[in-house]
Amino acid sequence: MITFRVAKVEDASRILEIYAYYVEYTAVSYEYEVPSLEEFTERVRNTLERYPYIVAEEDGRIVGYIYASRFAQRAAYGWAAGTSIYIDLDYHRRGIGKLLYEKLEAILKLQNITNLYAGAADPMDEEDPYLTRNSEHFHEAIGYKTVARYHGCGSKFGRWYNLLWMEKIINEHSVPPKEVIPFSELDVNAVQAILQD
Repeated sequence: MITFRVAKVEDASRILEIYAYYVEYTAVSYEYEVPSLEEFTERVRNTLERYPYIVAEEDGRIVGYIYASRFAQRAAYGWAAGTSIYIDLDYHRRGIGKLLYEKLEAILKLQNITNLYAGAADPMDEEDPYLTRNSEHFHEAIGYKTVARYHGCGSKFGRWYNLLWMEKIINEHSVPPKEVIPFSELDVNAVQAILQD
């Protein structure tokens, strides 16, 4: 049975194990080197101050994770968030990604976030040993629409890759906008209800 909870900084080692595969063997991540555990731990800690970081577990073992991050630094972007998701290779196509997104989006709605953006690496060639279009198709299936394509903006494994920006609106754009509530200030019981639903 898959369960969901908020990540803890102590989870960084296992989360990094999952992420390392995508860095070393795929163009899903544009990083070249697997981050150190210390650096990755800080990434988790910093994210949790303002945004949700959710893990999926089976029998107490983390099998996937999702988090949100600031989309851009200028103040006017404060209602937009980027999303990132990674699933253990042995747990693909089990619906875990869809469930993680449902939990994340419900929490971000509570925070008054309006726009979500997912960056999806896109192969320039139809056949690519390091990348498929699975991320694009997955995000389309859960309601994201492609709003931009950057051509040949990334290079990894001696190949060039495009980047798709995909968008999903999850809240109304009220005037004036509702204040964004940092994740660390949300009602804990409300978050738990979403994760256990």
